[in-house]
Amino acid sequence: MLSVGTQAPNFTLSDKDGTPITLSALRGRKVVLYFYPKDNTPGCTRQACAFAQNYAEFERRGITVVGISKDSVASHQKFAEKYDLPFILLSDPDRTAIEAYGVWQEKKMAGKVGMGVVRTTFLIDENGIITAVMPKVKPDTNAAEILAMTEA
Repeated sequence: MLSVGTQAPNFTLSDKDGTPITLSALRGRKVVLYFYPKDNTPGCTRQACAFAQNYAEFERRGITVVGISKDSVASHQKFAEKYDLPFILLSDPDRTAIEAYGVWQEKKMAGKVGMGVVRTTFLIDENGIITAVMPKVKPDTNAAEILAMTEA
């Protein structure tokens, strides 16, 4: 997994509308880059809804929120519509960004061991440098923790 002070790896992925989004194009703004396992699962839904509830405050602070999972563009579109998610959701079916950020790891689920996305959030500054790494975040408090870290 990447560490604080590292240049955030650049990537280009499709958003929920199929539009390519490149991380470096977001320079000049802080970016919350959060990786999550799957659309429409309980924890991932709570995390996304917490970001949505706090979206106006993130925008006020000049922070772009970006969520990434392996789900398809179509899945992201349905997820965003169902929960009225106003921020960017990116589809990474080939695990380009997921592996570049080191969040594709061995996980234990229901007694079974397998590979998957470990819920992780990165805070990236205006120059593309990682300023915070939050591994294994709690879905319900992740958005509030970031807001507390970025208070002026």
